[in-house]
Amino acid sequence: MSKRREVKERLETLDEIDGIMNAMKNLALLETRKLAIFLSTQRRAVSSIEAAAQDFLSFYPPKTTPPTALQHAWIMIGSERGFCGDFNESLVQALNANQPQGNILLLAIGNKLETKCHEDTRITAFIEGHSVVEEVPLTLLRLTEVLNKLPHVGSVSAIYFDDETDEIRQRQLLPLTTPTKKPTNSHPPQLNLQPAEFLSQLTDQYLYAVLHEVFYSAFMVENRMRQAHMDKAIRRLEKDESELRLRYNRLRQEEITEEIEIIMLSAEALSDADN
Repeated sequence: MSKRREVKERLETLDEIDGIMNAMKNLALLETRKLAIFLSTQRRAVSSIEAAAQDFLSFYPPKTTPPTALQHAWIMIGSERGFCGDFNESLVQALNANQPQGNILLLAIGNKLETKCHEDTRITAFIEGHSVVEEVPLTLLRLTEVLNKLPHVGSVSAIYFDDETDEIRQRQLLPLTTPTKKPTNSHPPQLNLQPAEFLSQLTDQYLYAVLHEVFYSAFMVENRMRQAHMDKAIRRLEKDESELRLRYNRLRQEEITEEIEIIMLSAEALSDADN
């Protein structure tokens, strides 16, 4: 009886875990549906800003600063929550495989990524991440506060999972690249601001837009991997449940058999006593 009770309690626990895992899987699916819309809109916005920047820079190339005098910020976008497979481990492996050279300032996004590389002395700052897509602007606000405190930052790059390839990508976000081809337009664009001021505001606008894109892209892959991880865990859990149910039924059958034997022995004893 005690063994069957233990198996029954174990089955109830597995049922609860199964419900939690299915809920997490459904939440990840919901996030991917929302992100598909956000990413499409954000990529169009980034493309429009890049086209405007290329037109502007064709006629007003920026002044260059010696690269040795500047530092380079690398943003590594991990996850705030777990249960997403080897998402964070792959980022750490990619970082170790491509050792950054020069004055590199590494910024790690996400609590789970922090646990993977909290002893890494190359990390300049750890920044809290987001659990749902609506929290991405809060993550960007925290990131902006850290970037504003960094001195002499000459470029900003991102290391993240690209949702179009499901592979890790290193992408330079700033500075805006100067076109190497001749401008398509014969006359420079008409500006209401001084070129330097216009470039400053355009850079801020582009960084804001492109950071949204890369964060949405990384979060899309994170939720895809979470779905796959949950699917695998649920299948394994269902297999364990099936085996436990067979064991539970077998123990129940043994108990019924023992009860029948006891009843039969009792009946024989009573019959012998009557005789």
